[in-house]
Amino acid sequence: MRRILAVDDDKDILEIIKYILEESGYEVETLAEGKSLFDRIKQHEPDLILLDIMLGNVDGRELCKILKNQQETKNIPVILISASHDPGRLDQAGSPDDFIAKPFDIDVLLSSISSQLKRAA
Repeated sequence: MRRILAVDDDKDILEIIKYILEESGYEVETLAEGKSLFDRIKQHEPDLILLDIMLGNVDGRELCKILKNQQETKNIPVILISASHDPGRLDQAGSPDDFIAKPFDIDVLLSSISSQLKRAA
C-alpha cells in the first residue's frame, strides 16, 4: 500500500484528504504543522507528500526546497497545495513535482497523486 503524508494547518482539510485517499486505497498520515515534518518523514517513510504552502509560521515552499535538496528526501514526490498562491510564483519552492489549487477537485488530486507515484516508481 502506498503511503502519503498530508501536511496542512487546516484540520478540516486534513480530515477530508485523509478520507478521500484512504477510500482510494492509500495509507495516509497527517500533520497539522511543518516544524516536525522531517521527523514524521523518518517515521512514516512516505511515498509522496502533499504539502500546504501556508503552514502558520512555516512556509511550505521553504520546506519543499529543503526536501528537494536533501539526499534522503529528494526523490519523494511533493505536491504543493494552496488557496492563496498561483503556480507561476513557485520559483522559491525548490521544484515541487506538482501544484494543486484549493479548493481542489477530487479527481484532479487523485490523478496528480497517481501520476507522481508512477513517475517515482
